[in-house]
Amino acid sequence: MIVLNGASSSGKSGIVRCLQAELPEPWLAYGCDSFVDSLPARMRGSDGGIVFAEDGGVDVGADFRALEAAWMEGIAAMARAGARIVVDDVFLGGAESQKRWLRALDGLDVLWVAVRCDPGAAAGREIARGDRIPGMAASQAAVVHEGVTYDLELDTTHTESMACARTIAARLRRGASVGPGDPLHG
Repeated sequence: MIVLNGASSSGKSGIVRCLQAELPEPWLAYGCDSFVDSLPARMRGSDGGIVFAEDGGVDVGADFRALEAAWMEGIAAMARAGARIVVDDVFLGGAESQKRWLRALDGLDVLWVAVRCDPGAAAGREIARGDRIPGMAASQAAVVHEGVTYDLELDTTHTESMACARTIAARLRRGASVGPGDPLHG
């Protein structure tokens, strides 16, 4: 498994598409955006669900967390069944978010990848996308990485998605990690 973590508009989705093209084996892609899109409409803007503030902040409630845990366990089950999976996520809770993934992915080989981007560059991408709340990228830029341990760190400020995907693919060829921060074997 590969888990990419970075702020909104940092370039994770582009890297995932390039990884799927670059890697010789088929890899399934799952992202927090598709998870949020799959939630019932009534959970958007509700205390138990997910609230997007006008300044770009994001708050999630207990119902969201319960469904997120099930989603993570489902992804882990597919990986345990032999699927190669790449996840793109936004660790709004920093290290606590990674801990939730660690529980779900216990026993699986995981490559943990930081996707960083200069907040100004990400804000420009955010505007160009048109489907993000202005300020979201900047408000998440630092917090998503707080206390998180990675095997590989990428900066997409001046590096194209395909170059990032090739860096990840090269790392995979050397062997997958056994946990965040553990040296890669192979």
